This record gives sequence, structure tokens and C-alpha cells, in this order.
Amino acid sequence: MPIADKRKGDDILSLVPASKKTKNEVVFSSREKAVVQSGPPRTSSLFAPIMLLEGHQGEVFGVKFHPDGQYLASAGFDRQIFLWNVYGECENISVMSGHSGAIRELQFSVDGNHIYTAATDKTLGIWDIETGARVKKLKGHSSFVNSVNGTRRGVTQLCSGSDDSTIRVWDPRKKGQCITLNNTYQVTAVTFNDTAEQVISGGIDNDVKIWDLRKNAILHRMRGHTDTVTGLALSPDGSYILSNGMDNALRIWDIRPFAPYERCLKVFSGHQHNFEQNLLRCAWSLDGTKVSAGSSDRFHYIWDTTSRRIIYKLPGHNGSVNDVDFHPKEPIVCSGSSDKQIYMGEIEAQI
Repeated sequence: MPIADKRKGDDILSLVPASKKTKNEVVFSSREKAVVQSGPPRTSSLFAPIMLLEGHQGEVFGVKFHPDGQYLASAGFDRQIFLWNVYGECENISVMSGHSGAIRELQFSVDGNHIYTAATDKTLGIWDIETGARVKKLKGHSSFVNSVNGTRRGVTQLCSGSDDSTIRVWDPRKKGQCITLNNTYQVTAVTFNDTAEQVISGGIDNDVKIWDLRKNAILHRMRGHTDTVTGLALSPDGSYILSNGMDNALRIWDIRPFAPYERCLKVFSGHQHNFEQNLLRCAWSLDGTKVSAGSSDRFHYIWDTTSRRIIYKLPGHNGSVNDVDFHPKEPIVCSGSSDKQIYMGEIEAQI
């Protein structure tokens, strides 16, 4: 069934506009279908400059825009995956269920047809967004699965990191088969490099590691973080990795083959991790000029990659901001929080 034909979610899953009004903006309820604004010109096609999406019954751990920018997926402690329209009134158009534990991370496939999930039920899920059904359940980890990511090109593969101190690389076409990389400590974040010949991992040993999948061995060990690495994101051009750590630092590393020995290029600060010790993720803008990270102080931070200064410190959440993402086509950002809410808002087109 096409997504457009699906019934809308219940009222509890509908958009609730931002309640804090500024002198420049008045936001009416979604039922009034009106936004009145004076002040800075709009920069995106969003229904209003700030949109608040409510419906999750637990902490939101993952938010991701669809590759074509039409949809937003979210998941978390309530074990459900919500699919939302980005435009219009941001209706919830699908709810996918099947995991028996909290969903720690989710990602879209490159073609946008599937969602990948990692959960505390020790499994990975592959979901068809057209039907809302789980089409694959990948078993093998012996503890919580903290992170999942897919390849950008070539044969579709998944990598996952777990509290069982292993990284696994899966070929969804082959049932029950995967490559296992043994780490000494729990793995909290994983991603492929651009060519899928390497996996980059982060964990509670504070190191960012590059694994060579041809040798199934560590190629580089990048040290700099002084506490657990909670999030990793590959740059749009595939040359750099962004890491978020519990040491309140966001770092950019050069992962090109012949990079200098000192691979850490930049360190960003301002955001926080606290006693909750959530796995706070991070993200790049599509043009690579901005980076963003989750923060436990309830703010959504965005930095300029050239100047390293904070260009946005966005309020609104009442709990830890656990995941963030940039829209693939417009100056729009989103954030998911422990307050069970998701914010989506526009930023300036050019800084």
C-alpha cells in the first residue's frame, strides 16, 4: 500500500505546534491550519518555522530524515518506529512494531525503501517503509545492540555494535551469516567508511577505531576522547568521521588512507553529557559546513566546521537531546529527546 494511502495516526500522534511563542511568530494549533508570522523571511517549505511532533510514549533515541526529505523516522524506548510527513501538518503516517526492547538507533537505507534498527532485545531489524512490516530480523548478538548503519554504495550490508563487545557485519541476503570483529570493550557506535571496506567504531574504551574488513583487524586506533564515544557520523564526502563523546567533546577525524599520524583535525565544545549517560549521537549537514550533536542540557547545538563556533543553541526540549539530523535538501534540522518529543525547525539558508 502506498504511504500516501495509509490512514493517519490517532490524534495523540498528530502535530502539536511549539507552545512558546516569540514576538516574531504566532503559531496556531494544527486544526486551525494557519501560521501568522512577521519578522525574518522563511527559509524552508515547513508548515511553520518550528514544528513539534508528539506521540512517542517513551524517550526518543533516534531521528532520521528520509534520503529524499519527504519523511522523518523516529524510534526509542517505546519500541516503536514512527514515520512522519515532513511537510504539511507533519502527520504520523505509519507506526511499526516488533522489537521487544528499546530501539537504540535507526537509519534509512540509501534508496530510502528500508529502515534499519538496533535494539536492546539483542536483534537488528530491517523494515519496509511501504508496508510497515519487518522484513528481516538479524540475530547473533548476545547483549544490547547499541548501533547500526548501512553501506552507502555497492552491495547492501549492515554493521552493528553491541554491549557484547563485538562488531558484526551482516549481508541481509544470507540468513544467519555475519562477520564478527572482537573488541575488548562494549561498542556504542559504528559506521562504514564510504567504500564499505572499513568499519569505524567507538566504545567505552574512548578510542575511535578503523577496522579493515579484508583483514578483520584494526587498521587505525585514534585516541583523543577521554570518555565513552557515544556517536559517530561519516562526512558527506567520506573523508572524515565525526565523533561525540561523554567527555563533552565533538571531534572531526581524517580517515583518508594517507592522512597524517595525528588524525584529529578539530574539537568542538559547548554541549554536555550528564549522569544519565545516554548515547548521544551526532550529524553532518549535507554540504559539510555544519555539524550537530546531542546534548544532555536540553539544547540542540550546531557548529560551523570552519570557525568551530556554535552558530545555533536551540531550546525547547525538556530532556536530554539524544539524536539530531539535518534535512538532505533544505535548511531544516530535527532533534529527538528524552522528553518524548521531536522538534523540527528551519535555520538560516546561509551563515
